[in-house]
Amino acid sequence: MLDTEEFISKLAIEGYSHFCVVPCSFAKDLINASINHSDKIEYIPCANEAVACSIAAGLKMASKRPIVIVQSSGLTNMGSCITSLLVPYEIRFPIIVSWRTYKEGDSEIQHKHLAKKLPNLIDAYGYSHTILDKNSVEQAVSQINECEITNQICLLEKETFSKILLNKENQLDLSIYPKRSEYLKILNEQFKGRDTIFIGTTGNTAREMYTFMPDTNNFYMVGNMGGALSVGLGMAKAGKKVIVCGGDAEFVMHMGGVITAARYQYIDLTYIIFDNESNKSTGGQKTCNEFFNYNIFIKSLGLIDSKVRSVSMLRNFLRNKENTEGVKLISLKCSYDHLVKRPPLSLIIRNEFN
Repeated sequence: MLDTEEFISKLAIEGYSHFCVVPCSFAKDLINASINHSDKIEYIPCANEAVACSIAAGLKMASKRPIVIVQSSGLTNMGSCITSLLVPYEIRFPIIVSWRTYKEGDSEIQHKHLAKKLPNLIDAYGYSHTILDKNSVEQAVSQINECEITNQICLLEKETFSKILLNKENQLDLSIYPKRSEYLKILNEQFKGRDTIFIGTTGNTAREMYTFMPDTNNFYMVGNMGGALSVGLGMAKAGKKVIVCGGDAEFVMHMGGVITAARYQYIDLTYIIFDNESNKSTGGQKTCNEFFNYNIFIKSLGLIDSKVRSVSMLRNFLRNKENTEGVKLISLKCSYDHLVKRPPLSLIIRNEFN
């Protein structure tokens, strides 16, 4: 296991200037250390992996030395940027990709394909790969340096870095807001046994829906982060009543989905953005949209919106807006729940809602 603090320090000494990051639990200790030491190497939280890759390209072209950190599924979001920008323009910088694993029968099926095929994907992009050394900081830094002069990606295995917690000044205090479970219980009570379809985005949102919404008609989308609203739009266009349970990081990952949904008035689609200002399932790092005003954006699209800060406000919104046609968005502040178990595989693979 690498000493994370030593690794960051040596990268800073080498002259690396920025971390462009979309968080992953495998890389959370490295990410936490980069946030804690942003005075040495600046931390840039990115809405999605293509954004991270493009920012890094701009930094490198301006003579800085960035490093991109993403997870294996996120590498697919970088495909166009890599193949149509980095490769033809010969722009090189280190890319660290966590190599997520999968065991047969696990409900984390979003990792199943790339658990074996990630090297094939990297090869298709025109890159080679190396597994970041777990035992020598010097060797690991040497591998990072090599990625600046060759088309090579560093793969990060689980438990490569020593444990690092966010410094207190980088931790969030959300205690003034209700836990997400309190809102989910209201939704379960309101829509118990009804034909409304709930779509839960990847991460803790879907897990908590499984625990706190046992009586509703749920689809637990464990992967495809940023696509929950668009899946809901497809169902709503097919005539279904749909409520999407998303999150702040998920919302900004593919904002084009919101703009697309805004075109349609005669559908029954509600998008609840559970905003805990962080990537909870990857270590609680602050999201890149800390200063984003949902309501101004939503109103600019002509959508029905509501800012919810309490359980009673959610009850009132559901009572007043339930039978209103069009796309409805709720930005809802919430705090953390204790980690709950994942939905079983038998429910995860459900894919038909007649």
